Amino acid sequence: MRRADRLFEIIQRLRRRRVVTAGSLAEQFNVSERTIYRDISDLIVSKVPIEGAAGIGYSLRKGYDLPPLMFSESELEALVFGARMVQNWSDAELGRAADAALSKIENVLPAHLQRMLDDRSLWAPKDVKRVPVTFDLGRLRAAIRGCRKVRFRYCDEKGAETRRKVRPLSLWFYPPFWTAASWCELRDDFRFFRVDRMNDVEFLSEAFAQEDGKSAQDLFRHLLSKS
Repeated sequence: MRRADRLFEIIQRLRRRRVVTAGSLAEQFNVSERTIYRDISDLIVSKVPIEGAAGIGYSLRKGYDLPPLMFSESELEALVFGARMVQNWSDAELGRAADAALSKIENVLPAHLQRMLDDRSLWAPKDVKRVPVTFDLGRLRAAIRGCRKVRFRYCDEKGAETRRKVRPLSLWFYPPFWTAASWCELRDDFRFFRVDRMNDVEFLSEAFAQEDGKSAQDLFRHLLSKS
């Protein structure tokens, strides 16, 4: 690893942890602790707000922002592949956002990484067999962000229909299906609804508060407790 790359990664590590020891950094980058001490000293001289001392550990003062990031080939490959999947499997609005993100990345890439945008070693085909949905998935995402209730007619796997009014909490993707994780007012409990089985969907102006026991965080805690 080039020293410049190691210095960048040290800052990244410090951003993710409250306190990082020279020993753990030396082990991560396969260098001596003396090398790490020298790297830290040079970063401090370069006005990076690192606090701490040898033998205790180092931390990065909150609020410090790095200059525009540059990606490794593997990181760029992951971003491009992920964006292609979003373009092909999500709603139109999110697909356009992924396309715009790729354009921004392309504008700042050095010449030697430009080829990664046309790489075909990982590919997400566009001719996927999407499960049809009767409403705009982007509006459901907006309802989740805005904490707005949704009402719809739901048909389960046995063909039974019910009317539901829910607090939408999260969208989960199990290819090829999208599932809405929600607090269901009919069942007074968490429920998952396949969006392709949701019909006559109404996006209500009625807002809901983040109540204890009914939030997305509570849902994940509930699921983890059962695993």
